[in-house]
Amino acid sequence: MASTVIGIIPARYASKRLPGKPLLDLFGKPLIQHVYERAKGAKLLTDVLVATDDERISSAVSAFGGKAIMTPQTIQSGSDRVAYVARNLPADVIVNIQGDEPLIRPEMIDETVQAVLDAEEIHTSTPVKKIASPEELIDPNVVKVVIDEEGFALYFSRSVLPFLRADADQKIWVKRHDYYKHIGLYVFRKEFLLTFTQWDSSPLEQAEQLEQLRILEHGQRIKCVVTEHDSLSVDTPEDLERLKGNIRN
Repeated sequence: MASTVIGIIPARYASKRLPGKPLLDLFGKPLIQHVYERAKGAKLLTDVLVATDDERISSAVSAFGGKAIMTPQTIQSGSDRVAYVARNLPADVIVNIQGDEPLIRPEMIDETVQAVLDAEEIHTSTPVKKIASPEELIDPNVVKVVIDEEGFALYFSRSVLPFLRADADQKIWVKRHDYYKHIGLYVFRKEFLLTFTQWDSSPLEQAEQLEQLRILEHGQRIKCVVTEHDSLSVDTPEDLERLKGNIRN
């Protein structure tokens, strides 16, 4: 029997650096529409929904023919917003698709979903991409991930990991070692998502401000899917201008 896989895009209006981000205009479409349309292109998704706390976002989604579900404004994290919607859905697998990544590739979504569908023991998967430039490596906004021999995450950090003690110049580290950046897409078995979001925030999660560390701190595993595809998030006005030179409709 085929699994029901539903993609949920969490989208809140309030943003410290870029208020109203999901509604920002990008080539005549709101940002959230670009994400939604990309997600709809994934072959393994049964359906795609937007989980939002704002009627303006809900109205915009409805206007372009999408589906939106309202969630409480008190919800703080994307995973919690996704879980709030997922608990009432007849789904086996839930995909948390970031609402600020209009360049997300459908192929990347399918690759990451397939990892969960292929192995019953895997309850969480996420895409990672090899870092090619020194600038990306040392950027604290680029989350790095260390992976074990079986392809599971050992740790996520905004710092450069591992530290190459023998080379003082970090600019050449990408030539000395394979570094991977984390792309903020998560595939969960529904029951695990509902369990994980009930756990208290963990010390490492609070230190790095990375909620996936909560999973690792509880002794659970995250499968990392190495992809050739990339994605760019919009966090600042500068990011939006940069995207305008890269987006392909």
